[in-house]
Amino acid sequence: MYELDASLPAEIVPLSWLLGIWEGSGIVAYKVGDETREYEFGQRVAFTHDGTPHVQYSSSTWLFGTPEADTADDLLAPAPTPLFSEIGYWRLSRPLGASDAGPGMLPGLGEPVFVTASEVETLRTPDGAFELEVSILHPGGVSELYLGQVKGPRIDLVTDAVVRTASAKEYAAATRLYGLVDEHLLWAWDIAALGQDLRTHASGRLARVD
Repeated sequence: MYELDASLPAEIVPLSWLLGIWEGSGIVAYKVGDETREYEFGQRVAFTHDGTPHVQYSSSTWLFGTPEADTADDLLAPAPTPLFSEIGYWRLSRPLGASDAGPGMLPGLGEPVFVTASEVETLRTPDGAFELEVSILHPGGVSELYLGQVKGPRIDLVTDAVVRTASAKEYAAATRLYGLVDEHLLWAWDIAALGQDLRTHASGRLARVD
């Protein structure tokens, strides 16, 4: 059973069920034209915080090795092949004021506004959710800005903007879904890329390991 850290910044509490290290596996099944690119992968995800009102995110994935022999006495499995990684930041969506740090490394001025649970509660929407802003960076020159909601142990995200370098592969939009089910983190990621419309791309099931 996950225990809530009483020292968490109040703004992180709605995301607290994400915190920790998660490991598991998933599957990619993305159709490009008449071809479906499908394979299994392993994944390690970390949701951490440093005392500021946002959650730091990192994910690394790898392809499972194909055994070189299939006898019971001599089963040699090559090392997994690194596949994909990404990093990002998750926070409740609200206007930033003088007491918030930034831009850049400028410290905030005055007392923070959203320190207590009751103050954070004022950010809850009429349907019981909290609005989110999530920024995620891919090493291949893609940066995503997601807007969405966290409502209990479920998160829904939709890209509001995608920025690509001139050398990046074509990638236009995405949605992501996260949920806590039977103590496991389940997620699904749909993308519009390589000239395709928005469609199923990848999903995974992870267990908390720390």
